[in-house]
Amino acid sequence: METDVLVIGAGNAAMCAALAAREQGARVLVLEKSSKKERGGNSAFTAGAIRVAYRGIEDLLQLIPDLTEEEMANTDFGSYTEDQYFDDLCRVTQDRIDPELASILASQSFDTLRWMCKHNVRFAPIYGRQAFKVNGKFSFWGGLTIEAVGGGPGLVQSLHEAAEREGISVLYHARAIELLCDDDGVRGVRVLWEGKSTEIIAKSVVLAAGGFQSNLEMRTRYLGPGWEFAKVRGTRFNTGDALQMALKIGARPFGHWSGCHAVGWDRNAPEFGDLVVGDGFQKHSYPFGIMVNAMGERFLDEGADFRNYTYAKYGREILNQPGQFAWQIFDQKVRHLLRDEYRIRQVTKVTAPTLEELANKLEGVDHYKFLVTVKQFNQSIRTEIPFNPNVKDGRCTVGLSIPKSNWANPMDQGPYEAYAVTCGITFTFGGLKINGHGEVLNEDEKPIPGLYAAGEIVGGLFYFNYPGGSGLAAGAVFGKRAGECAGRLAVMKS
Repeated sequence: METDVLVIGAGNAAMCAALAAREQGARVLVLEKSSKKERGGNSAFTAGAIRVAYRGIEDLLQLIPDLTEEEMANTDFGSYTEDQYFDDLCRVTQDRIDPELASILASQSFDTLRWMCKHNVRFAPIYGRQAFKVNGKFSFWGGLTIEAVGGGPGLVQSLHEAAEREGISVLYHARAIELLCDDDGVRGVRVLWEGKSTEIIAKSVVLAAGGFQSNLEMRTRYLGPGWEFAKVRGTRFNTGDALQMALKIGARPFGHWSGCHAVGWDRNAPEFGDLVVGDGFQKHSYPFGIMVNAMGERFLDEGADFRNYTYAKYGREILNQPGQFAWQIFDQKVRHLLRDEYRIRQVTKVTAPTLEELANKLEGVDHYKFLVTVKQFNQSIRTEIPFNPNVKDGRCTVGLSIPKSNWANPMDQGPYEAYAVTCGITFTFGGLKINGHGEVLNEDEKPIPGLYAAGEIVGGLFYFNYPGGSGLAAGAVFGKRAGECAGRLAVMKS
């Protein structure tokens, strides 16, 4: 089998690479380890939020042309500049992000999404998760404004439909196991296709098969003890195959290999993601309540920042607690602010009219210490500061060993609700080093001819944490760039 460009993976980054390569005139073949039903990698499990820089409503109208007059009149969309995007990437990664990659992501996000629109990918405002109504007007917060219509599954479906229109073939049940490489660079891949080994010759190869979060051995080896207990939020197929193939031929490992994107996830969720439930097992309204561990104690600042900037690192904090679980507690004052994921059928939830009765229902928690924790929390709040969910309102606690910096409300209005969570790992941060063209670099920081990478397999973008929505954005931006370069190289070789 032969092709010009071979793309490994079939999610957002991979399909953007495939489409971009096809636009260069190259023949493109996509390899997907899963069945067609399970295709799309982690992209299919996301809620579809994509972080993009925009100057105002005029830019958004290019991405969401069907915005109604009523929506525009009743919404403050604000703006999110390239500089803000870049600063957020640097801030939440503690300034360890590769500055070249950060600059490309921030500056190319808008043009990349506009390009995706040309391939019939549709976007919409994230009213349900990123905007609260204050004084009769919706206001967006946290740098996130739009999502793919249909969420992650809708995004994957749209990209595959675009690929089909462009004559791009997808080979399912095809597991890449070895890069074919000689002194002139990469010339193809050895594949297990429906259980049989075969070689596919290609002029260039794009690796876009995700990280290694679904490989328990790699996860525990690189992330450390305890990570075998984490749930996998997404696909069971991201086992690090493409990553290990590249390292075997001398690609340079790069980034935060002991770090990952990990969130609060329903305690009784299955071992791997469920496409029927999708992202619904996540529990991200914790800024408006408190979170306690088995000892009945708070262990993190729930209001340190907008959830967009904390949720990807708080899964690790939960994993570090006794028993690897926590309970999120809310009272009736904030119940209307809880995201839709709190209302799914598959949820671990208890309710009670009083705190005393709630304490008896918190499985695995020290009941007495929990009541003491709540009492101390309630007494510490600066209630003279107004509560405002749209901004970091500064309504904080005073005198606690672990403060709550924003959105602190006394727990005093029943009935109360509590949700049990554990750690859900999304993707790993360690990966391959690439340059701005998506070329994979070797240990001498020279491009490996014919080899490109995009998506979660790329290292150097995220450390410790990440701004919500930047994962899909990075996949699209660097997928498009890698595909363009891989396509041009293949056409030049023809």
